[in-house]
Amino acid sequence: MKVNIFQGHSPVLPSSNVNIVIDVIRAFTVAHYAFLGHAKEIILVGSSEEAFLLKTKYPRYLLAGETMGLPIEGFDLDNSPRRMAEADVAGETLVQKTTNGVRATLNALEADAVFVTGFSNARKTAEFIKKSWSRDSTVNIIASHPDGDDDLACAEYIKSILLGLESLSKEEAIRRIKGCQAAQKFFDPCKPQFDRQDISYCVKELSGDFVMYVDCSEELPKIVRLKLNELHRIDFTQKRIKTSN
Repeated sequence: MKVNIFQGHSPVLPSSNVNIVIDVIRAFTVAHYAFLGHAKEIILVGSSEEAFLLKTKYPRYLLAGETMGLPIEGFDLDNSPRRMAEADVAGETLVQKTTNGVRATLNALEADAVFVTGFSNARKTAEFIKKSWSRDSTVNIIASHPDGDDDLACAEYIKSILLGLESLSKEEAIRRIKGCQAAQKFFDPCKPQFDRQDISYCVKELSGDFVMYVDCSEELPKIVRLKLNELHRIDFTQKRIKTSN
């Protein structure tokens, strides 16, 4: 495979078979826990205003996200994986707006398939793509934080798995995530608005039977669960998940 790593919200990406967008602290760790809680889907929007408009039209939708790491007034949920793990989201549609991960994903939709992940689902995502795409495929990995070592460490971890090198260990990736600048505010007693426990959720590699695929078949892209044996359900011509019918 040809595997490229990029960093930031809107890098110029070459043509690819797969784009993987990473947000470890915390958007796609939150998304992972939402799906572990049996959320139906997660719609991605670029602004709070878009989220509130959707809420007006569909009052049952749950708004989740942050601006500059902090909760958004009027949203149902913030960007804490700990609180998402405790929330009752079974069967619900979430709308997610975040500073880094969602923004980067919205700028990375031009690929045959797009996936998102934090560290918690990184190995599953890498193994799924390695198994499902041929050796001559091109994969772009986007570390969404513009200068954070958390997403970059996760990107290098995924790349090492895709290439069969295992050159970056899980332990080293975790060390870099915990030590990155973005994580430090969670350990600062002067910043109680950032939950220290969130980082432990962000560095926990979880078992599971799904990856997070971005379905682009409708007006707004949405993340859906794709089980590891369901690649056949991706309609690459329409960039969507085929229904069981």
